[in-house]
Amino acid sequence: MPTDPDTGYDPSLGRKFVFVTGGVMSGLGKGITAASTGRLLANAGFDVTAVKVDPYLNVDAGTMNPYEHGEVYVLKDGGEVDLDLGNYERFLGTDMTFDHNVTTGKTYQHVIERERAGDYLGKTVQIIPHVTDDIKRRIREAAEGSDVCLIEIGGTVGDIESMPFLEALRQFAHEEDDEDILFTHVTLVPYSKNGEQKTKPTQHSVKELRSIGLQPDILVGRSENRLDPETKEKIALFCDVPTDAVFSNPDVEDIYHVPLMVEDEGLDEHVMERLGLADEALPKAERSTEWRELVTRDRDREIDVALVGKYALEDAYMSIHEALKHAGIHTETEVNVLWVDADETTDQHEERLASADAVVVPGGFGSRGTDGKIEAVRYARENDVPFLGLCLGFQMAVVEHARNVLGLEGAHSAEIDPDMPHPVIDLLPEQYETEDMGGTMRLGAHETDIEPDTLAARVYDADSCTERHRHRYEVNPEYIDELEADGLTFSGRADNRMEILERADHPFFFGTQAHPEFRSRPDRASPPFVALVEAALGSTDTTERNADVRL
Repeated sequence: MPTDPDTGYDPSLGRKFVFVTGGVMSGLGKGITAASTGRLLANAGFDVTAVKVDPYLNVDAGTMNPYEHGEVYVLKDGGEVDLDLGNYERFLGTDMTFDHNVTTGKTYQHVIERERAGDYLGKTVQIIPHVTDDIKRRIREAAEGSDVCLIEIGGTVGDIESMPFLEALRQFAHEEDDEDILFTHVTLVPYSKNGEQKTKPTQHSVKELRSIGLQPDILVGRSENRLDPETKEKIALFCDVPTDAVFSNPDVEDIYHVPLMVEDEGLDEHVMERLGLADEALPKAERSTEWRELVTRDRDREIDVALVGKYALEDAYMSIHEALKHAGIHTETEVNVLWVDADETTDQHEERLASADAVVVPGGFGSRGTDGKIEAVRYARENDVPFLGLCLGFQMAVVEHARNVLGLEGAHSAEIDPDMPHPVIDLLPEQYETEDMGGTMRLGAHETDIEPDTLAARVYDADSCTERHRHRYEVNPEYIDELEADGLTFSGRADNRMEILERADHPFFFGTQAHPEFRSRPDRASPPFVALVEAALGSTDTTERNADVRL
C-alpha cells in the first residue's frame, strides 16, 4: 500500500486479483511473468502477494522427484512447495506460507475430511460447488492483508487436472467487481522456418480458454524476441483483446531482467489502469528503483563454482543457483556454476572440479552420488579450496572427516548404510515412530546458536541465525566429542543438535545442516554464499593452486 498520503489510496477499495494462466505448453514462464508484474506493482507502492495453484493430486511437493518437478522449495512455516514459490519470494521480497500453495490434493483432502465429519449436512458432495468453493476460499484467505494478489494456475489450459480451478476462476469473475479482477494469459509465439512469428498457437489457446467461460484481459507472448507490431495486431484481432493489451516477454539472459523488460512494454501501467489503481500508485519519480540498480550492477570480477550434485537438471538446484547469483550481485562478481555429476566425480569430472575456485555440495536424498560428494569434500579439504556443504553436503563433510581424518573405517550415514560400524549421521530421534513420508521431516525455520570468535560468527555477524531446514538425519550425538578433533568444530548448535561445522585448518570450510539458499534474495544475499564467493575471490590464483592438486 502506498505510504505517501498524497496518493489518496483508500484501503476500503478492497483487494485486487490477477489470475495468470498459460497455454500451448508448460514451462513458458508464467511464474516469472507473474512475479515480474508483482515486482513492478510493489515498486509502485502496493502490498503484493502471490498464490501458486498446482493441479497435481499430491498434497504438497515434498515427496516429488526433482527430475519431474524441479527442487522442493521450503517455506519458513515448513511448507514443502513448488519452486515457483521461491521465485515469488525472491521477486516480491516477502515470505510466503503454506497457504500460498494450493494443490488438488490439499483441496480434495479438506473437502473429504469435511464430508466425513458431516459438515455438509447430508448433501451430495460435488466438484461444483464444494471443491470450487474451497478453492475460492483458499485464494481469498491467502490474499488477506494485501492490495494485489497474483494467482498462477499451473499447467496449461485444456489439462483435465486444471478444470476445477478454471471453473473456480470463472465463478470468481462473477463474484468480484470487474475492476477488481484481471485475467492474464501467457502463450508461446514460435517462429516458422522462414522467421515469421506464428500466432496460431495463441489463437487456439485462447479459444480453449474462452470455451470454458474465461476471456483474457491481457495476453503475454513468450518468444525469442519482442513481438512485431503486426503480430500484436493479429493476436488482438483473433483473440478479441485490445492491441495495447498484448505484450511481449522475450528471452533474456537473466530472469531478473524480466521486470525491466515488461516495464519497458508498459505491462505494469496497463495492469494498474485496468484494476483502477493508477491514481493510487506512487508517482513514477518516487517509485523504487532498487531492483533495477541491483540487477544491472556491473560485475568486474569472475569466479567458477563447482556444484557437485546428482540431478543433472538446473531446476533441481534452482535456489542454489540463485543464491550464488545473489552473492555475485552483492560482491559485484560474475559467478559461473560448473556442473559436476556426483556419480562421475572420480571418473570424468576431475578437470572441472580442479578448475573451480570454490566447491558447493548440496542436499539430496538416497545413496546415489554420495561417494562422489564425499570425494568432492575430500578434494576441497586437502587442496584448501573454499567449500560450502548444505544439508546432505554438511553430513557428507562429517563422514569424510570421520573416515579420512579420524580413521573411522566404514563411517557413514545410517540413511545410506544402516549396518555400517560407525553411524556418524543417524536418524533424528523424533523420526523413530514416523511412518508417513509426506510432511514429516524436520521442516521450516529453526534458530541456531553460534559460538563466538568462529567462522560462523564472522559469516553471520551475529550470535545466532535462523535458516530453513529439510532433513530426517543429523550428526549422531554419541560421536560429537570424537568428531571435534583434528581441525573440525561444530560452531553452530540448536540445543544438542549440530547445525554448523567449520575447519580451523582450512581457509574457508563451512557446512550447515540448513538450506540457507531458501532465504537468499537479490537484495539480501545469503551470508554463507557471500562468504564463499568472497573466499574464492581472495584465494590463490586457480592455475597456481591447482598445479599440484590431489584428486
